[in-house]
Amino acid sequence: MTRPTANATRREALRVGGLSALGLSLPHLLAGQAAAAGSPRAKRCIVLFLMGGSPQHSTWDPKPDALAEVRGAFGPTDTVVPGVRLCSLFPKLAQQADKLCLLRAVTTGDNAHSSSGYAMLTGVPHAPLNAENVNPGPPNDSPTLGAIVRRLRGDKGGLPGAVRLPMHIFNTDNSVWPGQDAGFLGRSGDPWLFRCEPASPAFAVPEFSLPVEVPLDRLAARRDLFRRLDSRPGGPTNAHTEKAFDLLGSAAARAAFDLAKESPHLRDRYGRHQFGQSCLLARRLIEAGVGLVQVNWFRGADEPPDAPCWDTHSREADRLKTVLAPTADQGFAALLSDLADRGLLADTLVMCLSEFGRTPKFNAGGGRDHWGHVFSVALAGGGVKGGQAFGASDRMGAYPKDGRVTPADLTATALHCLGFDPDAEIRDTFNRPLPASRGTVVRGIL
Repeated sequence: MTRPTANATRREALRVGGLSALGLSLPHLLAGQAAAAGSPRAKRCIVLFLMGGSPQHSTWDPKPDALAEVRGAFGPTDTVVPGVRLCSLFPKLAQQADKLCLLRAVTTGDNAHSSSGYAMLTGVPHAPLNAENVNPGPPNDSPTLGAIVRRLRGDKGGLPGAVRLPMHIFNTDNSVWPGQDAGFLGRSGDPWLFRCEPASPAFAVPEFSLPVEVPLDRLAARRDLFRRLDSRPGGPTNAHTEKAFDLLGSAAARAAFDLAKESPHLRDRYGRHQFGQSCLLARRLIEAGVGLVQVNWFRGADEPPDAPCWDTHSREADRLKTVLAPTADQGFAALLSDLADRGLLADTLVMCLSEFGRTPKFNAGGGRDHWGHVFSVALAGGGVKGGQAFGASDRMGAYPKDGRVTPADLTATALHCLGFDPDAEIRDTFNRPLPASRGTVVRGIL
């Protein structure tokens, strides 16, 4: 794989700047570039984020020939693709392996949730590395992938171009990870966060929950009032308020969140848990016109404090077998088969990732600790060739052996699959040009 030369990058920067001066915006330029190169491979993207750090050994990169303290309690299972094996905890995904592309040599070199997560969400390393409980803000102010996609494609169908659900990502001390917002692109570009519990019997998205005393005709009257007030100096409304009114008043937007429109059988297939129903909700949202939906692993109040979500510092085998793997296997596999059945997988890029992996050896508590030196990511659809494993870790699953992929490369590949030039520049709130991606497209998987 080769990177563009510095001269070529500078020439492109000058060309982008010159066209901007003539009134041609970056989205228009990118649309022209995409058209010249052929139709985009993907029209939309779903990101499944396994918050906490999933163990590569017991998911996508089993090591059956390693020592017991490395390979873990669960062996590999054959898949529908000869030669490609997954951990035996994922029988449903084993039947969907012809759709999967496994990147087995991803690395951040960062062992902290917050800073390594920032790199995976933005494609830019955090400064400094290995910084835990850090918060959003400069100098680590790069936009998340969803914000970049939203900026480049815009909002469509009455819904924002990028959505996060069912919650944001946070540490045990409730500190919010950096890399989840639009950063230097400005708050107007933030992916919308819909806090919800889609598996709950009384599921409702607060943003769409109007008080009974506010029917839609009264909502319209209130919008007119806000617009009149906004015409005066210091008026209260802005683009966010307008978008909120659009959402509340749009029957199509409200319908996108109505899981009751799905058959009980399909909902059962996804699993009646927060992750499975969030995956189903993501499919409904991309059908309604959202460009990128990020499904974060649900962190409930009952998560064990010593091993919350995928942060399996203790009792890894039990957590994987009873809680984590069955839920992920069911929801992810159902999403792939459902997209394929509807003819949507070919132009929907699906990415299943986490902030890092786990240590090659178990600790004294029967768990694995943080490990950003090598881990795995699973991709599907959207122009990515399924039925393959790209790259390899060493015999202990500790370091890249070949096919090393960085978060920057992953971001560049996602943008390429979505029809955007990864080398193009985006501009911050001060109109300064900055690269959309600093990585290289992983062309071996396309």
